[in-house]
Amino acid sequence: MESIILDELDRKLAHALEIDGRASFSRIGQVLGVSETTVARRYRRLRSSGVLRVVGAVNGVALGYMSWTIRLRCTPDAATSIATALARRPDTYWVHVMSGGTEISCFVQLRTEGERDTLLLEKLPRTHWVLGVSAHAMLHGFMRPGNWSGGDRLSPDQVEQLRPPAPEPAPEPDGVTLGPADERLLAALSVDGRTGLVELAAASGLQEPAVRRRLARLSRAGVLAYTVDIAPAALGHKAEARLWMSVRPSQLVPVAETLAQHPEAGFVAVTTGPTNLVAAVTCRDNRAFYRYLVERIGVLDAITSLETAPVMRTVKRSGAFLPI
Repeated sequence: MESIILDELDRKLAHALEIDGRASFSRIGQVLGVSETTVARRYRRLRSSGVLRVVGAVNGVALGYMSWTIRLRCTPDAATSIATALARRPDTYWVHVMSGGTEISCFVQLRTEGERDTLLLEKLPRTHWVLGVSAHAMLHGFMRPGNWSGGDRLSPDQVEQLRPPAPEPAPEPDGVTLGPADERLLAALSVDGRTGLVELAAASGLQEPAVRRRLARLSRAGVLAYTVDIAPAALGHKAEARLWMSVRPSQLVPVAETLAQHPEAGFVAVTTGPTNLVAAVTCRDNRAFYRYLVERIGVLDAITSLETAPVMRTVKRSGAFLPI
C-alpha cells in the first residue's frame, strides 16, 4: 500500500469520488475524458491495494451521539494489539499508533452514557497493558469546505458536473432514529460506500425501492455522507501528526476556523480537558511539518501551548476495519 503513488488520473478519480462517492464510472469517465473501463480499472486497482475506497461515514452528531477523542499510554509491545482491538469496534475511527509506539489515539462515537462509562471507566482502565487513559469530549468540529486534502485536480466546471443534487431538508423535525434495517445498511456502506442496491437490499432485508428511500432519508438528515478513505502516503504526504493546543477562550473559535482553512489540517475540534483544541495534520514530510508548525501555527498568538505526536501507523481511518 505504501509503495503506490497516485498519478494524475488517479488523483482526478479520487477527487471525483470525494465529490460524489457513488457516481457511476461512466459519468466520471465522461467528465474526466476517459473511458468507463479505464475509470473502473483504476478504481479497482486502488481499492484492491488498500490505497483508496469510498465509505459511507456516519455523522453521530446528527443522531445525538457523544463524540470523544481518546489517548492511551501503553507498553510498546501491546500498542498494535490494543489499537487493533479498538479498530474492530464499530464506534471507533481514526485509530493511530503514535509517539514511538507507546501511545494510541482514536475518536469514538458513543450512543449512550452507559456505553461511555463501560468503555472509559471499565474496559480501558482494566486493560493490563494500558498505563494511562485521557478522554476528552469533542464539543464542536470544524472542517474546511470540501474537506479534500488531495489538491484540486478538477476544474470548477468538472466539479459542478459531478456534484450531486443538494438533499432536501430533513422531514423529521426531531431528528432520525435508526432502525435495524438502517443499521445494516450503514454497516455495509462503512465497508464499501459503492455497494450496489442489489447487495444493499440483501444485506438490509429491504426491497431496492425501500433502500433508495432509506439512503435518501439518511443523507437528507445529515446522518450519512460518502467520503474517500485514502492513505495519505499515496498522495505523497508522509508526515501525519495530532496536535493538542491550549487557546485563549476569547480566540478559540477564530483560531479553530483559521486552522480548518489550512490544507494541512484535515480536522479540527474544540474539546474538553487541559487543552481545548485538537487537530489532525498531514504534511509532505517532516521538513514541511516543521515549517507548518513555525509558519502557520507559531504565528497564532492566541495559542498558549502546543503538544504534537507523530502518527507511526494508522490502523483504521473513517471506514470499517478491514483485517489484512
